[in-house]
Amino acid sequence: MNAMIDSVLAPLEWVVAWLMVGFHTIFTAIGLPPEAGFTWALSIVGLVIVIRIILIPLFVKQIHASRRMQLIQPEMQKIQKKYKGKTDPESRQAMTQETMALYKRTGTNPFSSCLPILLQSPIFFALFRVLNSLAGIAAGAKPPIGPLTPKVAAQANASTIFGAPLSATFQHTVTIVLGHPVTVSSTINTKIVCVVMIVLMSGSTFTTQRQLMMKNMPASALDNPFAKQQKVLLYLMPLMFVFSGVSFAIGVLLYWLTTNLWSMGQQFYTIRRMPAPGSPAEKALEQRRLKSGKEHKKFTIPGLTHESEPEEIQDSAVIETKPQSGQRQQPKRKKRVKPTGQADGKPTVKQRPDSRQQSGVKKQSGVNPSATADGDA
Repeated sequence: MNAMIDSVLAPLEWVVAWLMVGFHTIFTAIGLPPEAGFTWALSIVGLVIVIRIILIPLFVKQIHASRRMQLIQPEMQKIQKKYKGKTDPESRQAMTQETMALYKRTGTNPFSSCLPILLQSPIFFALFRVLNSLAGIAAGAKPPIGPLTPKVAAQANASTIFGAPLSATFQHTVTIVLGHPVTVSSTINTKIVCVVMIVLMSGSTFTTQRQLMMKNMPASALDNPFAKQQKVLLYLMPLMFVFSGVSFAIGVLLYWLTTNLWSMGQQFYTIRRMPAPGSPAEKALEQRRLKSGKEHKKFTIPGLTHESEPEEIQDSAVIETKPQSGQRQQPKRKKRVKPTGQADGKPTVKQRPDSRQQSGVKKQSGVNPSATADGDA
């Protein structure tokens, strides 16, 4: 197992060593003292900047994946509600298939949001191993790592920042005594620097996560179980850093703190320019664009309304067929033709019964027009 880890981290250790020594050479060339811990601290900061610039495309992909995940949450809740309480294998398989079909239809990859973190972790452990190997390389007990020769390693191991060696941890410091690495307890000054770094690292992590949840998540997304888990992690992660940070070298803590500050600034820019749909940040962006006279186009993804489109088409078809069926049942033109064609017949039919009734009435009354005329005469 250790051999496999060494084979995986060895190339990354070589890259980390080259970047650190390269930035150290640049800073030394512009006038900074080569043995100063501040110069080596800036080299670690330069390492972070290079790594984060390389990861910018993945970060953009992470943002798009996060926005897509926010948009498909209503559809995900429909699927979960459909199979709620069903534990049989067929239902679970059908739920998985519908979920994967939703991901495929909308082009969403839930693992894309984890790529930057997963790719940074090997760099983090590689830097941890490089800093832990400084004393051994300086004493000749370990082989050099790229340009990190024994002379350069001894210089880096002896450098301090605020009186604390970059390779020291809260518990111990490795120094070279008579050409051999010796582990001693850390000084009070080193422990204070380590505690301050851990507090800053935990605070920056908390601020970054809280900014993401409060400004870049819609209200509907804050009610699901995943959001509740994130709220719990919002307070647990700083505590985890407090307990785990005492085992990391100060140089590693500096790398972590610089990474958090970069993430905070990058996330602030992203939330302001590309907020999640339905979030308070999107409403603020819409207001800013309306004030400046610009059109605000909301972020949409194709295939999201795949299930609702057939219903809309069916409803519109029914609405269109009802007037057509009504016109066929009520032929208005035929009604107009019939009165014009039977205009001569109907009055005669109506008049004949009237004349017959009048003559019948006269006969029943016994009145004879000729007799009446004679009588009058």
